[in-house]
Amino acid sequence: MNRRNFLLGIIAGGAAIGATGIVWLDGKSSSKALSIDASIQTLDKVIKQDVLTLGDWDLYKILIHCAQSVEFSMLGYPEHKSDLFKNTVGKMAFSVFSARQEMTHGLSEAIPGAPSIEERGDINSAYTRFRAAMVKFRHYTGPLAEHFAYGNLNKQEYEKAHAMHFYNHLLEIETT
Repeated sequence: MNRRNFLLGIIAGGAAIGATGIVWLDGKSSSKALSIDASIQTLDKVIKQDVLTLGDWDLYKILIHCAQSVEFSMLGYPEHKSDLFKNTVGKMAFSVFSARQEMTHGLSEAIPGAPSIEERGDINSAYTRFRAAMVKFRHYTGPLAEHFAYGNLNKQEYEKAHAMHFYNHLLEIETT
């Protein structure tokens, strides 16, 4: 390990610990069911409604991005943060998200190394892909890939992460 990575890890870890304290003092937590089944039910409701997206991505791009995340958890992520990051900041972030039962992340940030997503596409095909990925994950019994930022997650943790990820993106969707 080089000195620069070590120092960056210490700084990032300190920031994460400070953020954790703020999160715990804030006391907010989500009441959504953090499961694949609940996510599928929510997805099925969203797709039947007219939606307006409030962020940089349209519904097609959001659904493909979420599908990629679920697929990569079974196949492997194309790029990873450093082991130092995953074992410090990444683990801390996932712990905070789990405790709060909600995730916050850059909602227009692609998964590192993931194939780029077209700006526009068929929403029904994106819906089908994301739903199929979640159903496949629900029944998946093989080894899970290490998460690119959080490190090793078990099936229950991944299920929670996928649900929180999807619900976080739903914050930029308004039904009309």
